[in-house]
Amino acid sequence: MNQSTNDSVHRAEGGAVSTASPRDYFDLLKPRVMTLVVFTAFAGLIAAPVDVDPLLAFISIAALAVGAGAAGALNMAYDADIDATMKRTQKRPVPRGAVSVSDAYGMGIVASILSVLVMALAANYLAAGLLAFSIFFYAVIYTVILKRTTPQNIVIGGAAGAFPPMIGWVIATGEISLDAVILFMIIFLWTPPHSWALALYKSGDYAAAGVPMMPVAKGAKSTRLQILLYSIVMVIFAGAPVLTGLGGVVYGVTALGGGALFMLLAWRIFRSRAGEAGSAEEADLYAVRAGDKAARDLFAYSIGYLAVLFAALIAEHAFGAYISVPGVSA
Repeated sequence: MNQSTNDSVHRAEGGAVSTASPRDYFDLLKPRVMTLVVFTAFAGLIAAPVDVDPLLAFISIAALAVGAGAAGALNMAYDADIDATMKRTQKRPVPRGAVSVSDAYGMGIVASILSVLVMALAANYLAAGLLAFSIFFYAVIYTVILKRTTPQNIVIGGAAGAFPPMIGWVIATGEISLDAVILFMIIFLWTPPHSWALALYKSGDYAAAGVPMMPVAKGAKSTRLQILLYSIVMVIFAGAPVLTGLGGVVYGVTALGGGALFMLLAWRIFRSRAGEAGSAEEADLYAVRAGDKAARDLFAYSIGYLAVLFAALIAEHAFGAYISVPGVSA
């Protein structure tokens, strides 16, 4: 760790910080991740076969958003040392010294408690329990235990990001059903190829920080194969809502077309040499070497793929676009 990195961590671990702005505290919540969390949770809520009071639904989804942000803040507090080492994360509020580690922890803990309490009051105890468990899973199981110890970190830890649509479903119904589990599994299976594609072209960053992401621990070739295998399983599983009647023709066509392109990009990664030349030196998230373009393309596309997949469910259940697939009862 160089002197500038040591200085950043020292500042982050210091006492009160006077340079923090509201934007710095907002960035602690990982707003990009929060947006996807809210969107998939809303899809789960809308797709559930129960009408929900709009105000209570809004409050519940807002509580979920705050809970997701709280988990992000706790993650940034604990990971201040490796975030200061990685070019991609050096500008986060804690490693650059804008927000102290203690303040990040404090914000994360307070926001976690408030989000769970509000969820319990606005929705139900099961939804609140799932929210509490998802925060704990991301902040402790993934961040503290898995991330720095095993290349399976993102496989197991991906469960934390898969809870939102299930929680949305439980907000509406008060129970966990097969369809809720299917929505959970789609994101759970999507997470490894999405995250490993990024890890392939940023492997140098992870290696420097001592994080055993799959390309660092098992090599680029093994990672490319696993991306392909997980993509196959995920794309097949993404069709499950059609079989249960949760998804109709619009969702089916979206899953088929989107999945075909996902597989094409995964195949391109498998056939490429992505990850074998190290990672791009630039801090920009999408900066790549020429040989890593296939990995960058899948990473970028995977975000849109998941969003469009859940948007199809919203369109069918919120805007009357549902047309049942012949031979499948809704």
